Amino acid sequence: MKLLLIDHEDSFTYNLAHLLSSFGKLEVKNYYDVKESTVKKSDIIIFSPGPGKPLDYPISLEIYEKFKTKKKIIGICLGFQLIANGEGGIISKQEKIFHGYQTYIRTNNKSLRFPNNHMYQVGRYHSLKLKEPFDSSSMHITMRCEETNVAMCLESHTNDICGLQFHPDSFLTPNGKQFISKIIQFKK
Repeated sequence: MKLLLIDHEDSFTYNLAHLLSSFGKLEVKNYYDVKESTVKKSDIIIFSPGPGKPLDYPISLEIYEKFKTKKKIIGICLGFQLIANGEGGIISKQEKIFHGYQTYIRTNNKSLRFPNNHMYQVGRYHSLKLKEPFDSSSMHITMRCEETNVAMCLESHTNDICGLQFHPDSFLTPNGKQFISKIIQFKK
């Protein structure tokens, strides 16, 4: 299996790369250096965390739009926000900044990849969030923070797409590898 990690120049990119490398042949490409031929050769596209907001990365948004119906896509932190933005969502500042913050999240019955009403501890590193209401016919909020009720996971019921607002690659997420495994092994 070929995985393409699109790097948005974040300090967590290589933590994520280390985690992903156990699932297949991994290639890491900087967001401004990604060629369409490289994307076409991959089985899974992963959008990394990164600074800023989704609109700062028009190339990544273009890749998402072009391949969202053709490839399995995973988004982590900024990658989650890229997916949300690509589905018409608005990304806004949240009241409290969560950097290096461990919190509990809970799944709901819309999740296809994770058991309903299950609670997980996760590490958060973000100052932006998905503004709600979020109206998408194919994308569903499937996990929320227990403390703030902020959306923590988006899953598509139409395409093979999953975005995590938290960091599975952080030591603050004890089951990070299992999150990635469930997403990668999920079959539409």
